[in-house]
Amino acid sequence: MQTRKIRHQFYLPDDLSQALDALAAKPGASKTTILTDALRAWLERKGHNALDTQFGPRLDRQQKVALRTETTLNAMAEMLDLLVTHQLTLAAHQPPFDTETEHLGQRRYQQFVDQVARRLAGNRGVPKLVRKITPTEDSR
Repeated sequence: MQTRKIRHQFYLPDDLSQALDALAAKPGASKTTILTDALRAWLERKGHNALDTQFGPRLDRQQKVALRTETTLNAMAEMLDLLVTHQLTLAAHQPPFDTETEHLGQRRYQQFVDQVARRLAGNRGVPKLVRKITPTEDSR
């Protein structure tokens, strides 16, 4: 189906006219096609908000950073909630510190980390700051 075309007449500076002639000299190109494509691209570019085009990628990156920060804050809030609950209810009256108590404390800490990980699994995953105790950290 052929589209209806309207004839337009306009003047170009010499340098643009020569560049258009050089482009139209290539096989399969015509002045009408070149000018139509150029005008369409120019009008579409003008239709976009210049600020969105300029600042959009930066804002997208900042949004990703904000989401990561929110995830970390959620993890820290969950840990603080569990720690306060544990300290105020479960560990209020502990026996004097000895080797057995140290091992009990490490087991409880590992349970704490595991519980935080389970609670965060429903969110956006376990953040990097949640880790398991290694045997070398036992003496700390």
